Amino acid sequence: MIRPVFEPESLPILSTGADLPHVAAGRLTPDGLRARFEQRLPWDPEPQEARVTEMRDPREAAVLVPLAMRPGGLTVLLTQRADNLSNHAGQVSFPGGSREPADATAIAAALREAHEEVNLDPARVEVLGALPDYLTGTGFKVTPVVGLVHEPFTVMADSLEVASIFEVPLDFLMNPAHHQVRVLRWEGGERRFFAMPYPQEGAGVSGAHFIWGATAGMLRNFYRFLLA
Repeated sequence: MIRPVFEPESLPILSTGADLPHVAAGRLTPDGLRARFEQRLPWDPEPQEARVTEMRDPREAAVLVPLAMRPGGLTVLLTQRADNLSNHAGQVSFPGGSREPADATAIAAALREAHEEVNLDPARVEVLGALPDYLTGTGFKVTPVVGLVHEPFTVMADSLEVASIFEVPLDFLMNPAHHQVRVLRWEGGERRFFAMPYPQEGAGVSGAHFIWGATAGMLRNFYRFLLA
C-alpha cells in the first residue's frame, strides 16, 4: 500500500477561491452542461506543477466524472479507494484507471472502469465530452470523461478496489469558496495542491471526505471550463 508520506488534511490552507466568480446556475443543469460541451470557448486549465509537466512517458489512464441526475440537482459520484491498492490508496477519486489495449478510446476506458469498480451500467451514461488530460505526480496522464448518469441506476463497489461510494452536489464542488489551496513545505521546496473537504469544515467538524490532489485538480479544471 502506497499512501502519501504526509497527511494532507493537516497541512495549512494557503488560500481559498472565495473571491472568484461563481458558475452561472444554468450551467449546472443537464441542458446547461450539454450546451457548454457543444461550444468551443477559449479557457485556461489550472497550471500544472513544473515537476509534473516535465514527466516523460506517463501511463495513459481515464476516469469517468459521473454526474448523477437526481431530483434535487446534479451530484458527482465519487469513490473512496481501497487501502490495498498500489496507487492512491485510501484517497477519494473518480471511477477509473489505466487504459487497456482493448480500449479504443479514453471514453471506452472510463466507461469500462466505472462498470468494473462501481457496477455502473454504461447504457445509463450520456457522455458529454472530455476535459484536458491531467498529469499526476504518480506518472499517469488521465483523461477526465464527463457524463450524465440517467436514473434509474444502481452502483455497487468492487471491494478489491473501492472502499465506499458517495455523492457530492455539483454546485458545492463548483463553488470556488470551497476550493482550498494547501501547501506542503520542506527544506528547499514546496508543493501546493487543491483540496475540497466535504462537508465543508466548520463548527469544529472536519470534512467527512477529503477530496484533494488529482481529483480536486480535475474538479478545479471543470470549474474553469464551466466558467468560460
